[in-house]
Amino acid sequence: MTLCIRPLAATDEAEWRRLWKAYLAFYETELPENVYKTTFARLLGKDPQDFSGLIAELDGKPVGLAHYLFHRHGWKIENTCYLQDLYADPEVRGQGIGRALIEAVYDKADEAGAPSVYWLTQDFNTVGRRLYDRVGKLTPFIKYVRA
Repeated sequence: MTLCIRPLAATDEAEWRRLWKAYLAFYETELPENVYKTTFARLLGKDPQDFSGLIAELDGKPVGLAHYLFHRHGWKIENTCYLQDLYADPEVRGQGIGRALIEAVYDKADEAGAPSVYWLTQDFNTVGRRLYDRVGKLTPFIKYVRA
């Protein structure tokens, strides 16, 4: 089987939507149509504030995605990279798709001169966390959101 990680393209919209909807369903979330359209347009945009997308293809079939963005950090001169979304189809998990997507984001961060890459996950994401424990370092930070 051949795995290819590549930038998201305009022709990927239907498969991207399928993958992203499955990712959101895992987190028990649904979004209105205008968010799907806006997010996809931003993923393809050239504004430095926009985030970027990667697609994982296994033998030419899209099986995973990653969304990431760069932003300033008050404690560093360089930008930092936030891996916002990461997903692999359940039937291909355990085949290195997630690791390959994370490593591709690491490569994009290195190319952009952003040595720091971070992401968040739910504490109940035990399968994902097994991978994250191998490719990243767990921090003691706890996330809060506006009440």
